[in-house]
Amino acid sequence: MTNSPAELVEATDLPTAEHAKLANVKDVLAYLVSEFPLCFAADQQVKPLKVGIFQDLAARLAADSPVSKTQLRQALRVYTLSWRYLESVKEGVSRVDLDGQAAEQIDAQQAEHAAKLLAESKQKAAEKRKAKMQEQRAKQNVAKPVAAGVDKKRPNKTAERASKAQKVPANATPVKATIDVAPVAVTLTTVEPTQLATGDKVLVKLGSSPMHATITEVNLPDVTVQLGSGMIIKTRQDSLYKA
Repeated sequence: MTNSPAELVEATDLPTAEHAKLANVKDVLAYLVSEFPLCFAADQQVKPLKVGIFQDLAARLAADSPVSKTQLRQALRVYTLSWRYLESVKEGVSRVDLDGQAAEQIDAQQAEHAAKLLAESKQKAAEKRKAKMQEQRAKQNVAKPVAAGVDKKRPNKTAERASKAQKVPANATPVKATIDVAPVAVTLTTVEPTQLATGDKVLVKLGSSPMHATITEVNLPDVTVQLGSGMIIKTRQDSLYKA
């Protein structure tokens, strides 16, 4: 039976912590790296995790651990679905336990499954980038005709000199010239799941315009935010961008 990286997150409960838990997934991952450096890595030296690593963590973490069972599941899901992790899942490579000791080896089925997840994730990211570029080009195309209209309204130098030579009646009403201003295209940068934290300022895409918001709860793939108007909404992680 194939064990996908996502299946490493088991449904076993951890002991309840006595004090406040860590704020977000990024903090939980940093905690796991510091507590089990031979198993978890924050750089390119990522190693495949032993199947059942969740139960091992449940047994090793103390009762007063700052990591709740829900946060641990979220952190393991984010870790095992990252590109660096999926790239490490190769046939014949040994998984590691919490102490960095070799466990079972990855078979062809597991390696193929990880490669498929990696390809789908990269394709989805590429489609998002393509859609963003198309949106930016569309905004620029709308701006060009407006700018051209501004040029046409500018009087030539000869007409300007002739106008200055004419006498203006004392009771003439001054006319204010109006110039159209082209809209400015905004470049949005996607927020990575590990960068989401309660209290962070982000942009959330609602309709055609991004709105400023503050993260109030992270429960991937859903994130709850509070808009500047005070309204609280739940949205998807991939709808959030850097403020």
